[in-house]
Amino acid sequence: MENQCVGLAGALGLEPIVKRVRLRQPWRILSPYLRVGLRHAFDEPLAPPWPDLLIASGRLSVAASIYARARSARAGKACFTIQIQDPVISTRHFDIVVAPLHDALDGPNVISTLGALHGIAPEKIEEGAKTLAAHISGLAPPYIGVLVGGANGAYRLGREQILDLAQQLRKLADGSKASLLVTPSRRTGSDNIALLRDSLKDTAAFVWDGQGANPYFGILGLSQTLIVTADSVNMITEACASGKPVYIFDLPGGSTKAARFHRAIIAGDHARKFTLPLEPYSVAPLHEMARVAGEIKRRLDERKPDHGLPGPHAQ
Repeated sequence: MENQCVGLAGALGLEPIVKRVRLRQPWRILSPYLRVGLRHAFDEPLAPPWPDLLIASGRLSVAASIYARARSARAGKACFTIQIQDPVISTRHFDIVVAPLHDALDGPNVISTLGALHGIAPEKIEEGAKTLAAHISGLAPPYIGVLVGGANGAYRLGREQILDLAQQLRKLADGSKASLLVTPSRRTGSDNIALLRDSLKDTAAFVWDGQGANPYFGILGLSQTLIVTADSVNMITEACASGKPVYIFDLPGGSTKAARFHRAIIAGDHARKFTLPLEPYSVAPLHEMARVAGEIKRRLDERKPDHGLPGPHAQ
């Protein structure tokens, strides 16, 4: 979530000052519905100077966003608030809400995105590719990148799914004479990671062991093709921004929102469902961050001059 805020600030040409707030009870458990007594809601009090522009993300940030907007207005100049993701409450509490299209939000101040915002820039991918290349010199290209998520409220990822994924990856690597570059996430779980590594031990594969820097950017840069598990909107969006063919590996479970997202990302020629043999397609890279930043700048420019973009810092 923080990466989305920082990425958007960068796309607006701003250097953000990052503030991490923690809510006390009962505001934490009742956020964002409990909006009274907010000056008592934070572990550390929020105080002036108030920012000109505030970018926040996630349910637990809503209280801080609303409080800063109200207090700064009382001080004479309300900070311009941009809330990323569905705030759950009415969008009228914010100046702009940037939310995924699959959340089905509507309103004059809503900017809908296909997938999630992210801070992945070409220079990060290029740097990551150089670093990873030095560690996998024993593996021959072409490379197939694999981004593995984990179980969440909608999807299941356990032993059965890991064995199925490994079997499909072995077939793909052998059939295309390619090497696998695999990175799990925190949600994958240690047992699943160990099983995946063991299942791919006789295949030309690099599986990140969790030690040192995550090779995520390097995998996005070096891979000719990317495979992403269906559970993560963020990983699918980031993979689609790479400009490489992306294939979504299905998992048991799902939700209406997830299905809506997958349909939209496939309809836009940003990805395809994973099936063997892989379906070739003409890739349309996904660059939502630049579009969103441009729309925010346009809306700010339409306001009074003193509501335009602030100086070099935003929170």
